[in-house]
Amino acid sequence: MRKYLFSASILSALTAGVGLLRRTLRSPLSWQVWLLWASWVISLVLAIAAVREQRGGA
Repeated sequence: MRKYLFSASILSALTAGVGLLRRTLRSPLSWQVWLLWASWVISLVLAIAAVREQRGGA
């Protein structure tokens, strides 16, 4: 679990998620916001996959 919490790529994705959440709360929902959330989810999944591959996980 620690390898995920201290990974730079995951920390970066989580930081971007906080900024995206703030933007979502301030502005009305539109299709652009949904695309931003979709891209954030994809980047988070890729960061998790990179940590698993780097550390020798399955």
